[in-house]
Amino acid sequence: MALSESQIPPDAQHYLECGIEDCERNCQFYCNPCHQPMCEQCKDKHQKSPKTKNHEVVPYRQRKRQIPVVKCSDHPTKDIDILCDECNVPLCSKCSTLPVHKGHSFTDLETIYTEKTVACRQEVQKIQTYFMPTAKDLQKEIKMDATEIKAVMDSIKSSMREEAKSLKKLVDEVTSDNIEQVNKMEKSLKEMLQSQDKTYQDYISYLEDLVKQFHGYLSSTQLQSNPIIFSLSEHLKIRPIPETNKPVPPEFTAGQYSKEDVAKLLGRVTVPDAKAENRKIKPMETAVSTQMKPTGKQRKQDREKSDVKQTLSLSSSVTKVREYTVPGVDGVYHISIGKSGRLWASDGSGNLVQTDLQGNQLQKIQTSGGYGYHTVTQDGDVIYTDKDNYVINRITLDNTIIEFIKTGHWSPLSVHSSHINRDILVGMASGVAKVTRYNMTGKEIQNIQWDNKGQELYSYPLFITENINGDICTSDSIKKVVVVLNKFGKHRFSYSGQTSEFNPRGLCTDLQGHILVCDFQSDTVDLLDQDGQFLCQLLTKQQGLTFPYSVCVDDENNLHVEQFNTNTMTVYKYLQ
Repeated sequence: MALSESQIPPDAQHYLECGIEDCERNCQFYCNPCHQPMCEQCKDKHQKSPKTKNHEVVPYRQRKRQIPVVKCSDHPTKDIDILCDECNVPLCSKCSTLPVHKGHSFTDLETIYTEKTVACRQEVQKIQTYFMPTAKDLQKEIKMDATEIKAVMDSIKSSMREEAKSLKKLVDEVTSDNIEQVNKMEKSLKEMLQSQDKTYQDYISYLEDLVKQFHGYLSSTQLQSNPIIFSLSEHLKIRPIPETNKPVPPEFTAGQYSKEDVAKLLGRVTVPDAKAENRKIKPMETAVSTQMKPTGKQRKQDREKSDVKQTLSLSSSVTKVREYTVPGVDGVYHISIGKSGRLWASDGSGNLVQTDLQGNQLQKIQTSGGYGYHTVTQDGDVIYTDKDNYVINRITLDNTIIEFIKTGHWSPLSVHSSHINRDILVGMASGVAKVTRYNMTGKEIQNIQWDNKGQELYSYPLFITENINGDICTSDSIKKVVVVLNKFGKHRFSYSGQTSEFNPRGLCTDLQGHILVCDFQSDTVDLLDQDGQFLCQLLTKQQGLTFPYSVCVDDENNLHVEQFNTNTMTVYKYLQ
């Protein structure tokens, strides 16, 4: 079934069938008077017919847009199809003959409508290719700035605490030294006072002894030997009272420090005088040309891939390279490999883990789980579906999780990010099933649900990928078939395996355009060419393969195979 015009984005290549009855060839031309899409053969017949030989037939992209049919209110049998250039009023042909429009010039309304439609589509294209991506880039830059500012402020606060801690330590040390000095002073003064106290205690004892001695003289009856009679003057010489110094206590001069002085000691936070720079907004010409044309780096990568493709071929035998264990999962259901040797793996419990290709865990998040429900974009972001909440999320390089696309009442099952045009392919179900294509901004641009005969293409698209020619490849777990469509949604072929119990699971493609699909039932990985021709069973049970569930090819053209309910990844070399 051809796409309707409303489903085709303005910057996409249009694909329509010829509008002539019973002709299903590709539309390349358009008859403007008849508003009829035509293939080349029907165009030739149309121009040779005496009735239509003077019709304007143009390439499809140069067609005139058919204006909506609006009847004239004054002449109900006539359509409004011209514009009065003087009055700027839409008219029918009969209105143009009225005296009020005598001498005025008129323009075909269809021509104006076509011009305005093209201009409108150009504006939509500008929004989609420049304004929206640029605004989202700036928004991403703001989030990165917010992360950076938080890190800077945390660093400043940490420095403040360290500075205060250092100053407090110095204050404690100085205070301790001062107290120790005061203790020494106190001890010295105390010893001096104790010495003075002893001096006076000794003097008091002397006086008490002298008093007793005098009392003894006074009470004596022996005059002949009483010293008071013979040497009184000598005994009356009392030693003078000892002199002592009054202690001088130390004085404490309190520090005269204000809060301002302490702030100077601890430092200040200031805003630089430098003027804040405006965020750089790339010019539209640069952005649009970048969107439409491959960069030098991209061209180089494309050439390198092309060179590799030309030199690679199937090996005569498959070689096991290594095994590694994926931590943090109960049993791997699906794998995706991004740039720089980073693998994402998920299990049936919703654990989504990032590892390197040696099995070292780098990141882990909890999701609602699924089968082919995650993919890595060319930019390195991870996109995963949340089938329970009907959304598709994006994990950016700074590990921010963003709600990217809402899928309405459709439950998103599988997802793949195109490395050709950055489109997002999503297999989804809601009683019936379909594949929806979104552009890199999340805008829905294509829905694929029916074949050319009106039959449903899918029942449950569990895994999805894209081939090098743009073919959309899905494995359907209910129909038990691999369905392959071209990039326009036209059915190319279906593959139902080599046994009567074919049960397809994970699938991927390589630089040669091969399709590799896991047959869960027969324990094989089947290899097809890009036209659906079966080439071989690349891996089998005889090679130790049991219940293969997911496959992907890395940048070195190695095949990574995951077996159901294990977290062991096996890597094979099958191209040479």
